[in-house]
Amino acid sequence: MEHSDASSTARRDALGLVLAMLEDSCPDVAMAARILGNSEELGVDPIDYCARRFGLGGDVVLRRAAHWAGLGFSNAIPPFAGLPAVRRLDLLADVLTVRAHVGGREIVFCAPSFDKLMRLKAALREKPYLARHLCIVPPSVIRAALARSGTDNLLAEARDRLTRRWRNASANVDLPVHVRIGFVALFLGATAVVALAPYFFSALLLPVVAVLILVPAAIRIAAVLNYRPPPKPPPLLTDAELPAYTVLIPLRDEAGMVPLLSRAMLALDYPPEKLDIKFVVEARSAATIEAVEAVMHDPRFELVLIPDATPYTKPKALNFAMPLARGEHLVVYDAEDIPDSDQLRLAASHFAADPTLDCIQAELVIENAGENAITALFAAEYAGQFGLMLPFLGRLHLPMPLGGTSNHFRTAALRELGHWDAYNVTEDADLGVRLSRLRYRCDTFASETLEEAPITLDAWMVQRTRWIKGWMQTFIVHNRKVGDFLGDIGWRNFLFFEIYAGSLILSSLLHTVFVASLVLRGLLGHWPHFDDHVDVIYLGVLVAGYGATALVFLCGIIRRRTWSLLPWQLLQPVYWFLHSVAALRAAHQLLVRPYFWGKTAHGRTRARRRISL
Repeated sequence: MEHSDASSTARRDALGLVLAMLEDSCPDVAMAARILGNSEELGVDPIDYCARRFGLGGDVVLRRAAHWAGLGFSNAIPPFAGLPAVRRLDLLADVLTVRAHVGGREIVFCAPSFDKLMRLKAALREKPYLARHLCIVPPSVIRAALARSGTDNLLAEARDRLTRRWRNASANVDLPVHVRIGFVALFLGATAVVALAPYFFSALLLPVVAVLILVPAAIRIAAVLNYRPPPKPPPLLTDAELPAYTVLIPLRDEAGMVPLLSRAMLALDYPPEKLDIKFVVEARSAATIEAVEAVMHDPRFELVLIPDATPYTKPKALNFAMPLARGEHLVVYDAEDIPDSDQLRLAASHFAADPTLDCIQAELVIENAGENAITALFAAEYAGQFGLMLPFLGRLHLPMPLGGTSNHFRTAALRELGHWDAYNVTEDADLGVRLSRLRYRCDTFASETLEEAPITLDAWMVQRTRWIKGWMQTFIVHNRKVGDFLGDIGWRNFLFFEIYAGSLILSSLLHTVFVASLVLRGLLGHWPHFDDHVDVIYLGVLVAGYGATALVFLCGIIRRRTWSLLPWQLLQPVYWFLHSVAALRAAHQLLVRPYFWGKTAHGRTRARRRISL
C-alpha cells in the first residue's frame, strides 16, 4: 500500500513538474503525460525535451522547475565564486554539480535531471534549510564556469595533449629549425635535380622522376577507372535510436557568417534534445562573440570562448572545446558550411551499421563555382578530390587526407588519437595519417556540405599556402621517426603516403619547373628529339602527370554534371602555376612562421546561398 502511495505521489509530482515547466504551452495533464512518454521513448530527460521541443530555452524551463521545487535559480555562477580545480578534464562535459563559496556561504550550483529535481523537492519537505545552500543553473552555465576556472589546464591540454600522448607525431616537437631548413633545402634541391634531369644523367634519374610523377598519376587514373556510385545508405536510425551528437564550429572574425550558419544548424534533421552544437570562438573576436550571443536563445547552441593565446590555430580551438563535448559522435563544420539537413542522422546510421568505422567524410561541394575562374577551378578540384579520390582511398583502406570540415568521428576514437595537432596548419591531413597509423578506418559517405570558394587570388593564395605548408609539416613530423612510422602504418600504407604526400608537395613546384625547362630548351634550340627514347619518356611522364590531374578534375565535373565549369578548365596550366607560387610561399613560411594560420576570409561571395529545409 505504501509503495502504491509513493508511486502515485511520484507520478503526480512528475506531471506537476511538466505543467510547471511549460505553463501555457501544456494546457492539461493528458498532454503532460504524453510529454513524459515521448521523452522516455526518446531516452532523453524531460527537462531537455520541454526546453528544446517547445523552444522555451533551458533558462526559462529550469527557472520554472526551480520555482516548482522551492529552490533558487541563476543563469550565471559569479566569477568571483571559489570553484574547485578541474582535475579530470575528460569528464568535464558530464559535470552537473559544483560547490562554490559566495558571500561566505557554501552554495551547491547544480543542473539536476528531472528525477533528481523531484527527489530534491521531496528532501526539502523534511529539510527545508537545504534550500539556502542549493541553486539551480543551466548545465551550460556549469560548463562555462568550469572552463573559466580551469582555463590554464584546458589551454595546456589543447596545446600539449598530443605531445604527451604521442610525442613523435606533433609539429610542436618535431619541427625544430634545423629540420625545417633541411627539408626546404631538400625540397628545392629535389626540384632542381628533377628539372635538370633531362640535361644531366637523364637515364639515371629517369626512374626517380617516373616514381614521383607516374605513381601518383596511376593512383588518380585508377580512382577514375574504378569509380563506383555511392552505395545504398544503411537504414536510417529513428529518433529514439540516435545517440547524442556534438557539432564543433570554430570561428574567428566570422560575425557576418553567424546568421547563415545558425540557420543551417537549426535545419539539421536531428532530435534537438540530442544535439550539442558549440560555437568555438576566439576571445579576441568581439564582433563574432556578439553575433553568436544573439542566437544563444536556442538551447541547442552553446558558446565556448578560446583564450587569447598562441598558437592561433583552428586545431588548438577544437582541442580546447573537446573536454566539453557530450556527444557519442562529433563533427566539425566551418563558418561557411551548409550541410545536408540529414547529414548527422545519416552519419550516425553509418556508424551504427559498421562498428569498424571510426571516421567518415562527407563530400564538400563548392556552391559559388560559377562566380569566376578561380572558383570554377577550385570547384573542379573539389569535385575530383571528394567525389573520386577520397572514396577510392577509403575503399582501399589507404591513408585519407580528410577535409577540414564535415568529417564525422566516434568521439572515443578521436580522444584516443589525442585530438588534433594544435601546431599543424593542415590539421585534417595530419589527422588522416594518424588515424591510419592506429589502424582506424576512414571512409566517405553520400552526403554533401556546401562551401564557399575563395573569390580573389589573394584569398586563394593565403589558403593554398597554408595547405601546402601543412602538408610539409605532416610529411616531416611522421618521417622524423621513420621506423616507428613504418611499424605503425605498415609497408603498403607507408609507401602510399611517402609517394602520394611527397609528390603532392614536390609536384606543386614541378609543374612550373618542367614547363619552364621545356621552354628554355626550345629557346636554346634543343627541343626534345623524338628519336631519343629518353626525351620521349620524359615527355610521356610530363603528359601523364598533367593528364591524370586534369582527368580527375574533368571526371569530377562530369560526375556532378556541372557542365558550365568545363570551359574554365582550359586554364588549368595557370592554376598549376599558381600552386608553384603557393609552394614557394609555403616553404618560406615553414622557415620563418611555421605555425602561422593564414585565415581564409568567408562571406565574400556574391552568389546567393540557400539552406534546404
